[in-house]
Amino acid sequence: MATGWAGDGAVQDQIDATVKDAIKKAREQLPKGPSLTHCEECDAEIPEGRRKALPGVRLCVPCQEAHDAEESNSAGYNRRGSKDSQLR
Repeated sequence: MATGWAGDGAVQDQIDATVKDAIKKAREQLPKGPSLTHCEECDAEIPEGRRKALPGVRLCVPCQEAHDAEESNSAGYNRRGSKDSQLR
């Protein structure tokens, strides 16, 4: 298969690098340190079960859901090439 200037395995290298970047970003976003007893945004009490299940938790469930929805609204982009370079 002709790939132009790209070397053998370049597509797989791009996919692997994208996956590694996503894993690194997800790990960096994991909470660290002790859990809070009250939400740092709305001051609602964080249930003990949530604090035990997710060490380092800082937000109550409603605030975390709002935060997650806000994060998912920011669309990512392909920083490694144009949209045409992606596998279909």
